[in-house]
Amino acid sequence: AVDDAVLKPVATAYQKVVPELVRTGVDNVFANIGDLWSAANQLLQAKPVAAVEMGFRFVVNSSFGIGGLFDIASEAGLERRSEDFGQTLGRWGLGTGPYLVLPLLGPSNVRDGAGLVLDINASPTGLLQEPRDRNPTSLLQLVSTRARLLSVTKAIDDVALDKYILIRDGFLARRRNLVYDGDPPEEPESEP
Repeated sequence: AVDDAVLKPVATAYQKVVPELVRTGVDNVFANIGDLWSAANQLLQAKPVAAVEMGFRFVVNSSFGIGGLFDIASEAGLERRSEDFGQTLGRWGLGTGPYLVLPLLGPSNVRDGAGLVLDINASPTGLLQEPRDRNPTSLLQLVSTRARLLSVTKAIDDVALDKYILIRDGFLARRRNLVYDGDPPEEPESEP
């Protein structure tokens, strides 16, 4: 209800009013800071090469990309491989737990929801201490993220017979794939 009444209309207006170059710059800055957290998670997952690469992405974009405003690292062939603490917990063997839909945050599961606590504190908004800085930055990040997802929600609305099941199954499959870096093990056969 909050999405339909507030977030979607604000994100639609943001997409129509703010030039694409500016929206891309905003997304790049948030993603650049996220690269540093990804590097930390890759290190915790015992992926030192990937951690160094993501750390290098952060340095390149922060230095030559004017604080991450421009994604120079991607143009130089350094691929972004985002990792979060939920993936780290999954690599450590923690099961997903039940599927959840978190208010304003969307689909999740118990493991990823627990990891989200650290992810939020390590995000650009979590790093800001003063509410006068943190609140508008949080709002901008939320609106920017929702604007990027407008086409996805339109596609889901157009094709889904049951939106809940489509989103749940897609989310769970994607997260499993992310935890295992695109090569998940065979799922055990379920008993009839």
